[in-house]
Amino acid sequence: MKRIIFQIAPLLMAVCCFVPVMAQKTTGLNKVSVLYVGGSANWENDVFKTPEDKAKDVLRRTASFEAMLKQYFSNVKVVDAKDYKQEMSNAYDVTVIDGTPKPIAEKQLIKDAKGNVTKYIPPAYLTESFNRPVVFIGETGEKLGRTIGVKMDWYCLCLDAYAHSFRKEHPIFKGPFPVKMTIEQKPTPEDAFHYAYYSDKPLPKLLPMWRVQTKGYVTDEGFRIGMVSRPWGFEDSPDAESISSGVCAKTLDAVALGRHGNFFHWGFAASPEYMSPEAQSVLANAIVYISGFKDKGIIARKYQDRRATKEYLKEVKYLATKEAYDSFAEMDVTFNQQMLAEKKKAEEKKARNEKLSEREEQSLSYETQPKQSFEDFLKRYQKDLFDKFGTNTAAYLKYYDENKDYFYAEDAMYVMTVDEDVKSLGIPNTDKRLLEKCIAMLEKGQDTEKAKRILDRYTLLDYKTAGEWRNWYEKNKSRIFFTETGGYYFMVNSYDKNTEGNNYKKKQTEVSYQHIKPAATDDTNAVSVAAGIVEKGANKEVVVKVRIHPGYHIYAFVADVDPYIQTSLKINLPEGYTKVGDLKKPSFKYFSNSGTTIYEDEIMFRQEISGSGKGELSCAISYQCCDAHICFPPVDKEYKMQL
Repeated sequence: MKRIIFQIAPLLMAVCCFVPVMAQKTTGLNKVSVLYVGGSANWENDVFKTPEDKAKDVLRRTASFEAMLKQYFSNVKVVDAKDYKQEMSNAYDVTVIDGTPKPIAEKQLIKDAKGNVTKYIPPAYLTESFNRPVVFIGETGEKLGRTIGVKMDWYCLCLDAYAHSFRKEHPIFKGPFPVKMTIEQKPTPEDAFHYAYYSDKPLPKLLPMWRVQTKGYVTDEGFRIGMVSRPWGFEDSPDAESISSGVCAKTLDAVALGRHGNFFHWGFAASPEYMSPEAQSVLANAIVYISGFKDKGIIARKYQDRRATKEYLKEVKYLATKEAYDSFAEMDVTFNQQMLAEKKKAEEKKARNEKLSEREEQSLSYETQPKQSFEDFLKRYQKDLFDKFGTNTAAYLKYYDENKDYFYAEDAMYVMTVDEDVKSLGIPNTDKRLLEKCIAMLEKGQDTEKAKRILDRYTLLDYKTAGEWRNWYEKNKSRIFFTETGGYYFMVNSYDKNTEGNNYKKKQTEVSYQHIKPAATDDTNAVSVAAGIVEKGANKEVVVKVRIHPGYHIYAFVADVDPYIQTSLKINLPEGYTKVGDLKKPSFKYFSNSGTTIYEDEIMFRQEISGSGKGELSCAISYQCCDAHICFPPVDKEYKMQL
């Protein structure tokens, strides 16, 4: 680190008003007006000896961007991030954001009755209605875009200096400013081979690469690191495109350059001072390109950055193999050897009474871990499926392949579930024929509860009649698409904010249910129930939550040949209130070939009601709880609430 401080210290002695920037020859100044929002540095914090040194580098970086932008554009304004407000962007064609503004809403910690944090809501910097063109530099897209569902999520802060896997025919590489890309054949990043199971073909040893930065964090210790976003599902909506990847510690298709709605992700972190002239021209072209997306905001919003897409099945399949087990075991052996060697050196150093670094102190406590068995490996990564398939690798692979069209994910982190409702219809849950089928079921009065569950699960609509569903579908069917990252919803390709089917607020009800909390469960009290009432627009919703202890289940449906008790819920309303629609039941899981199905984990029943006045409402729930070995006696409980 001292070497780097010595190198940059002379640069920080004085703040220049202008930093020379070498750009490729332009074709004259472009009339696109640009607002640059600065405030970040070229180097990581631990490089600077004093806060003053960092402040000088921030000014240097800002001057570098200003100089470069003025070489391409006739109207450039520079502001510090602490002074930026989103309405300032209305006066400019494009805003380049390279710093963190003051938040418009502070972070929130949602806690339960015991004070435990149940949900973290990050600070908000922009509103969802913001649709002015923006270029995010480095990780600013993740910071400013998280709360509004931008796909520029934080896959890895590990982007270095080169781009690869780029779409050379994309407009940003063509103009309006000329770009002559210098392509080099360079070794494929070593880390990419750790994710080879995501690729359908062997990874090449060499890749065509294009130099974006003259410095990078790998070769220049302490240099600012760029950010790549998750590639899985990045392009599953018509409002997004992946343009290029880059040398990083993740997959070869990690997104280094991309667009989502009116936002452009320039994941490389260097200022123009440390960019190649070619990259400066491409950045200028990206600014012109994104200017064309004014008022073309986000359609599919990615609120949960760790929601699993179906690409994740490639990983869980790999983690069911002996190959994966052997690979992990080999890494463990290598790590063990390295740590024992470090521990030995630290012990020798300590014996000489020499001062140890923090890492050396930590290494003294390292102990060799016992080798993990294949069984334990599968239990760790396959979880409940291990009870079903054990060490039968072929059975896992068959299961994932047979059900690939029916997996879906809710908000839980990297958890995927087979949708038994959809599976029973034999139509992939990404295929809009599923909508057609469910609407037809409603029209014919066939298995209407199942049809309603599917339509509720995969759309942002809450129609009450088959006619409403049919009218919507026929009007929009040529524009309907399916997004996994956007929440596993069918949506409409339209920038009109009033388009039915694109309103996420109809699903944003999770926080309103937070006050309904079933008690903790254990092996002696395996089921806990809580009931409550929430406001739903002009109406109300009766909510019954059931928490089921891990390893146990209750029954969603019981076939005639099975002796179990099916879960039932009856809601009695006082005078002045009526039910709106049917009871919304949770999804269920497979139990046996007889047709019996079960509920596990935490589930929720919801019944919308309308009316006015005071009175007592009662909920009566009946269920039977079992695990793999025993069944408890049936339970009947009643909950009363005042309206």
